[in-house]
Amino acid sequence: MPTKNNRYTYRVSWSEEDQEYVGLCTEFPSLSWLSSSPEKALKGIRQTVNSVVEDMLECNESIPEPLSSKKYSGKFMVRIPPHIHRQLAIQAAEEGVSLNRLASSKLSR
Repeated sequence: MPTKNNRYTYRVSWSEEDQEYVGLCTEFPSLSWLSSSPEKALKGIRQTVNSVVEDMLECNESIPEPLSSKKYSGKFMVRIPPHIHRQLAIQAAEEGVSLNRLASSKLSR
């Protein structure tokens, strides 16, 4: 069965603490790979994820679904204090837009 490792969410950033680049995979938050170059850090974390996925499959464990494969509805609930809700509702009314459009605009910035 082909794995979906190439569709996982990878990121490389500088680690001031380690003085090296660190490769990370969002779907496997406990894994990381340190290297002197960003390219090597990415290659290392991808190889690490591949090994872990192979082990999980051999043990009949379910592997995480890549975030890129998930379907998103475009809806999520956010709880805010009533006074902020009121402020946003007033701002939306003053701008002549819906509260949803105002919140979406603010979140996309």
